Amino acid sequence: METHRRSSTNSVRSHKPARPIALEDDSTKASDALPLPLYLTNAVFFTLFFSAVYFLLCRWREKIRSSTPLHVVTFSEIVAILASVASFIYLLGFFGIDFVQSLVLRPSADVWATEDDEVESEVLLRNEDARHVPCGQALDRSIRSLQPPAPIVTAEKVFDEMPVTVMTEEDEEIIRSVVSGMTPSYSLESKLGDCKRAAAIRREALQRITGKSLSGLPLDGFDYESILGQCCEMPVGYVQIPVGIAGPLLLNGREYSVPMATTEGCLVASTNRGCKAIHLSGGATSVLLRDGMTRAPVVRFGSAKKAADLKLYLEDPENFETLACVFNRSSRFARLQSIKCAIAGKNLYLRFSCFTGDAMGMNMVSKGVQNVLDFLQTDFPDMDVIGISGNFCSDKKPAAVNWIEGRGKSVVCEAIINGDVARKVLKTSVESLVELNMLKNLTGSAMAGALGGFNAHASNIVTAVYIATGQDPAQNVESSHCITMMEAVNGGNDLHVSVTMPSIELVSDIFLETLKLKSQYGKNYQVQGLIWIKKRFMTQCENNYLVQRLIWIEKGSSPSVRTVNLGKKVKISVYGKKVGTVGGGTQLASQSACLNLLGVKGASKESPGANSILLATIVAGTVLAGELSLMSALAAGQLVKSHMKYNRSSKDVSKVSS
Repeated sequence: METHRRSSTNSVRSHKPARPIALEDDSTKASDALPLPLYLTNAVFFTLFFSAVYFLLCRWREKIRSSTPLHVVTFSEIVAILASVASFIYLLGFFGIDFVQSLVLRPSADVWATEDDEVESEVLLRNEDARHVPCGQALDRSIRSLQPPAPIVTAEKVFDEMPVTVMTEEDEEIIRSVVSGMTPSYSLESKLGDCKRAAAIRREALQRITGKSLSGLPLDGFDYESILGQCCEMPVGYVQIPVGIAGPLLLNGREYSVPMATTEGCLVASTNRGCKAIHLSGGATSVLLRDGMTRAPVVRFGSAKKAADLKLYLEDPENFETLACVFNRSSRFARLQSIKCAIAGKNLYLRFSCFTGDAMGMNMVSKGVQNVLDFLQTDFPDMDVIGISGNFCSDKKPAAVNWIEGRGKSVVCEAIINGDVARKVLKTSVESLVELNMLKNLTGSAMAGALGGFNAHASNIVTAVYIATGQDPAQNVESSHCITMMEAVNGGNDLHVSVTMPSIELVSDIFLETLKLKSQYGKNYQVQGLIWIKKRFMTQCENNYLVQRLIWIEKGSSPSVRTVNLGKKVKISVYGKKVGTVGGGTQLASQSACLNLLGVKGASKESPGANSILLATIVAGTVLAGELSLMSALAAGQLVKSHMKYNRSSKDVSKVSS
């Protein structure tokens, strides 16, 4: 039976034409020849047909009543008959032929199954053939490449063959050197001077060393120069994360479309529903409570008494102004706010808190702390600095000190949701939400011993917004500290909902410092807008640094290379690049675009720190929307149904990845 069935299906398939289909055929349709859009044409013929038929029926009824012969027709009746026939032919051709063909010419289920099996076999064969091509041939597009073959287009499937790039002999020699260990992988950028080529060579060397293919990891389409010395070391590609938009979020009287980078289905849709409920209820209000980044070094003394002496000295208000002056010298934006100390035996932990403007400020605070420690070394010579960070900060770890004292931006956001909106949009009631919030977010979290986790899923929203806007995803740990409160107001008809987030850590800009370079001839030269100087591009000569290469950023400058002569033997090559927001991942093109969408790209010119504050309030407002929607789904019993609908793919992922 099985043999006979396969032979029959093969015979059916053999009669199926396999003519090639041109690419242009896919874009050209028969409806393009109509003078009107297709839906208007259909409406005209529908109206014409029924109007003509109605007119003829009325005329024939009058003839029957007046005993007039039916074959005697007037000119208007002839026009009506022709109109009805023409419109009937059009409608029959448009709707009837495809339906009849689908019934008469529909192949059996076995035929479809066989065709699917053959298509899958063709895909597997092509993938198997692709594996025999050296992986390095598809890496570096900057090297001389062959022309990609034309796409193979058939009636069943379209295959785009990957272009094959040939590695040069020089590249092959470098790859072998990296594989053998003679050339360190991290030094490729400095040796080659081409970040894209270095990434391609490193990628091919990695594949040869491990024997594993990286064919699914993209290499092209990324500016590797932009991450050198700032974002990622030894790159071999980049990971693609889809970005969705939730909103508009009506916050403090303004609308924001919030970008969210995530691979979790339902998250953006759920947050979008929360934004809709907030918008229909008049919007949300967000307030900044505190703004200060912290760094806490740990120092050790010979005895606990000496550690206590320094603690008393630092907490004396008369000494604070002196310490603030020393601290603030580190940057024109840094402003010391407070110093809090904690003793553990003869060890002293100093928690510095300072304002950092639009920068997240970890480096800024660290430089200020180092200045203070150097200053204290004079009066406390037996002080031994164990580490610039003693985890009393506390950075990227859940800590009660951040939950109580705050770190970064402390924000509270609230909204009053109308009862009708809760029923129609959120599909639940005010009473159910209040009860669920008390038993889940408050009581349930307390039973679990949660630390800052008195919420439904604040970390989901924080992480998605952080990745989209180029923040440090690891700081989601303390940035997601949140307590969600819900209360029935206005006689129990409406819902008051709020989120309090004491430690949102983010950045919209990193401030560019001024560097003074001194030549051998004693001339001073100021370089404005310097981000960093790679150490491997610097040499020291008689206590003067001779800089061979800088990374230069200047607003309005076009990508170019400029050379500045500081003397007969000292030369600086300045590489220009037009960049908006700088600092971590915020300076990357896609993340910078998301910051621009929110209106917080770069530093605020009017008020330092305003953009980072606005970004923190938007994060809190988006968390409020996400909390509201998820709690509503739980209260209405829709969580599992929604995730099964939006968070499950019917596509066979294993076949796609292969």
